[in-house]
Amino acid sequence: MAQRGVPWAAFVDERPDLAQAGRDLLYQFGVGLGFLATVRRDGGPRVHPVCPILDQDQLYLLLIPSPKRDDLLRDKRFALHSFPTDDNEDAFSVTGTAEPVDDPAARGAVIARFLEERPTLRIDRDDLDAQLLFACRLDRCLLTRTDGHGDPRPRHETWRSSGV
Repeated sequence: MAQRGVPWAAFVDERPDLAQAGRDLLYQFGVGLGFLATVRRDGGPRVHPVCPILDQDQLYLLLIPSPKRDDLLRDKRFALHSFPTDDNEDAFSVTGTAEPVDDPAARGAVIARFLEERPTLRIDRDDLDAQLLFACRLDRCLLTRTDGHGDPRPRHETWRSSGV
């Protein structure tokens, strides 16, 4: 079966404007923050806050043992939505699939990035070792721009991967 979606780098190449807007909204608080939707075993949705990690090439999720992690190990589909903003209703979301990453070098680089983004975080190495790394492949994106809360004419831009 052919792999669907594209890595973050391909999204950046195709739509650098949407990718930068997405990065800005996901990192609006200085670290990656978003809501991750996964598919429960019974087919229903599950939503959790997460700390996505963006580098030049990939959108990563570093997940503790949890129902959301179990969901992704069973059913790779996800949606990731930015946190709300204070001044408007701007939003960014992507959908796709998340694959576990077993490469120790990639894992080390993502953990280093995670810690670099959070210099005051005191985290036990065992807690990091218990987390699984996932790389996200993107199928679709939605960017919404508004002129404040209650804007009656929000502007939506969408992108769809040619790999869908």
